[in-house]
Amino acid sequence: REAIKGLMAKSEITAEEVDYCLMGTVIQEVLTSNIAREASMGAGLPTKMVAHTSTQACISANTCTATGMGLIQTDHCDVVMAGGVEVMSDLPIRFSRPIRKRLLKLGKAKTTQAKLNLLSGLTMADLTPQAPGVAEFSTGEIMGYSADKLAASFGISRVDQDTFAARSHQAAQDATDAGHYKGELIPVMGSKGKMVTVDNGIRPTSVEKLGALKPAFIKPHGTVTAASSSFLTDGASASLITSEEYAKSRGIKYRSLLKDFCFAGCDPKQQLLLGPAHSTAALLKRNNLKMTDIDIIEFHEAFAGQVLSNIAALNSDAWCKENVGMDKVGEMKVDIMNTRGGSLSLGHPFGATGTRLIKTATERLKFEDKKLALVTACAAGGQGVAMLIERVPNY
Repeated sequence: REAIKGLMAKSEITAEEVDYCLMGTVIQEVLTSNIAREASMGAGLPTKMVAHTSTQACISANTCTATGMGLIQTDHCDVVMAGGVEVMSDLPIRFSRPIRKRLLKLGKAKTTQAKLNLLSGLTMADLTPQAPGVAEFSTGEIMGYSADKLAASFGISRVDQDTFAARSHQAAQDATDAGHYKGELIPVMGSKGKMVTVDNGIRPTSVEKLGALKPAFIKPHGTVTAASSSFLTDGASASLITSEEYAKSRGIKYRSLLKDFCFAGCDPKQQLLLGPAHSTAALLKRNNLKMTDIDIIEFHEAFAGQVLSNIAALNSDAWCKENVGMDKVGEMKVDIMNTRGGSLSLGHPFGATGTRLIKTATERLKFEDKKLALVTACAAGGQGVAMLIERVPNY
């Protein structure tokens, strides 16, 4: 709601012009099955506007953006709002199944004795609450464990990962100090009664200090640590999408062009986090582009080792021939990637990250005076997305 309010407050587009609202979320709020509808109405958008909530793990906001593009291209809408939200500080934790079954029967128990009888057969284990699952449903494997295995398979060292993580935090701090995020962040009231005005997970430190941390998943010899894993945080994002023709007809200053996108699926057991390599290869081929044509990269940092493994995969003849049916795509240069930080330093509110990536790519294109940006991310279930963003010359 606050992200939507903040967006509309600075937009040239009025609330009455927004035809559709799409919001991504992963861990569903139990009080509503459609947070997009409730948040948009709560932010003051008209009730005639249609809204629905989408989920595709970490690329949910990208899915909303792509769906919005489709609604516009097929002339169903002129203006679409796309974004997402995640509240990791207040997760819906449910009762065990035996408890849930008895609670459903409670309304039919008419007497005190009948209600007490429902307690029969319960064990102490039944009283243990159930938090949302962190393991892959299809494989039972925790994503961090998969990241550790992936890094090992591509020869990504512990030092490589710590160096990438340290770079992310320093870049985020530098970008914050330079005021790059000032116009993007909407101040909100925090849980301690204080206004939160900047990202509060940025922790610049040395590679040496990161090297002292213990492995977080495969112990004691794994290479993925808490510092080289994205941390979970609350967050929301919102953006407005319209056609170039509509923007010009209204005299609206638009910021970037969403040129194309590709989603990809891969084996969640062996390639859980390689979705970006699959989707990026497909996107570049579809648009007859080479990696050298890309000026800016915004890559979701689920894990440092995951990013570096995808880079290695795309620069490998063997991997590309076997998995995407082409010669190596080319090297993703780290020096043009996530120069304002990423999910390792800014956090990863699942449903919202995709819009942040697109927004940062858009602003970097302007600031760095470049033409093309690649946005890419992995997602649970062995999926990935790649999006091509083009700078608008007059922005």
